[in-house]
Amino acid sequence: MRYVEVTIPTGRKGAVLDILEDEDIDYIVSDETSDRDYVAVVRFLLPSQAVERTLDRLTEAGISDDANIVVFDTQTVLSANFAQLNAKHSRDGSVGDRLSRQELQTRAAGLTPSFPVYAMMTFISAIVATSGLLLDSPAVVVGSMVIAPLIGPALAASVGTVIADTELRSTGLIYQFSGLGIAVLGSIMLAGLVRIVGLEPAGIDIVAIAELEERVAPNLLALVIALGAGVAGILSLTRELSEAIVGVMIAAALIPPAAAVGIALAWEMYGAAAGALILTLVNTLSINFAALVTLWGGGYRPAGLFSVSTARRQTLAFAAILGLVMVLLLVPLVSATVVEFRSAQLESDVETDVDAVLTDPEYAHLEVESVDAELDDEYPIRSVERVVIVISGSGIVSGDNLTDQLVAGVDSHTDESVAVEVRFVAAEHRTTDETAHAVTDPHWAVLSSDSSLAAP
Repeated sequence: MRYVEVTIPTGRKGAVLDILEDEDIDYIVSDETSDRDYVAVVRFLLPSQAVERTLDRLTEAGISDDANIVVFDTQTVLSANFAQLNAKHSRDGSVGDRLSRQELQTRAAGLTPSFPVYAMMTFISAIVATSGLLLDSPAVVVGSMVIAPLIGPALAASVGTVIADTELRSTGLIYQFSGLGIAVLGSIMLAGLVRIVGLEPAGIDIVAIAELEERVAPNLLALVIALGAGVAGILSLTRELSEAIVGVMIAAALIPPAAAVGIALAWEMYGAAAGALILTLVNTLSINFAALVTLWGGGYRPAGLFSVSTARRQTLAFAAILGLVMVLLLVPLVSATVVEFRSAQLESDVETDVDAVLTDPEYAHLEVESVDAELDDEYPIRSVERVVIVISGSGIVSGDNLTDQLVAGVDSHTDESVAVEVRFVAAEHRTTDETAHAVTDPHWAVLSSDSSLAAP
């Protein structure tokens, strides 16, 4: 529900009241006694879904050029006439608490802070995210998402495009990409300092950190997160839901990957940096694309036939550009997803083969502990580098015949040259009685030997 107040300029009072009468809107008129060029102030209640239509009619009549129009959010209205008006607009197919175009425009602009504040908050968020990634702390990474003021710029570009507000669209795009640049720069600064002072041990594989690895080697599931964030962001904006939680979701898709870019660059791992950068750009474009489609599908259009035509062309052009770039960037994500699927399938097939080999009575005392298909470090598109098979048992003696069978099994499931490492772990079970009343305590003495072969 909305409470609307219109300050009517001289000569426009009749036009305003005619529109309100035509819309069956109850109103109150007060004379304007100031020395300004206004003759009256009219106040009236509107259902949320009727605001856009009413304000558009006032605009088409030229009222809004000189008038002051203020829209207030209202919590409770006790009025039989208002209930009838609300029912009328509900029958028209209008969606319950959908914001009017005018309110959406104001709200999107209001979520975007001044640039100095935005830059500082984004920088701090990137610093916190970088610390969380290096510490492998999900809690710290989540904290960085709460700080980031990204929801406004992430949605402003799409809102500005759909309603033909060039300034809002430009502001959203500039803020988004400058914000990502600030985040990457902040991450490089902190990660470089960490590396220089030696807070992280030299020679370690920095991207092996779990929180980092999932950002430098992304797959298609990242696309789902970004698209969901874009749709949820627009729904929260247009349905007057809380933007705070959705803002965290949008920040989750943007800040940690941007911080991962900076960390990888600081460690001079340019392939990993490329993978994180691809994820960052795909998420950014996906959020904008999902928001754009959701807004247009929700029926948001600018006022005026000519403006609608212009907005349609701009929206289609913007969506086409976003879609094309996304398709190009999705190629490495698709490749990474295929590699992960193949490695999982290879592990399953090899484990089945190993179980079959060990059914031989000669190997009755042995069992397979694990089969792991390890990927190389050629980010962002990786491949299976090594298959590690761990065999355990008592009185184990590694034999060339068994190793050859296992290597041949791996070779039958891959067309590429893959190193095969077979590890034999011998285990001996012993028990000791420490006292007459003590419970028997088992001990396992573990010995291991490695046999590594490269599959042809």
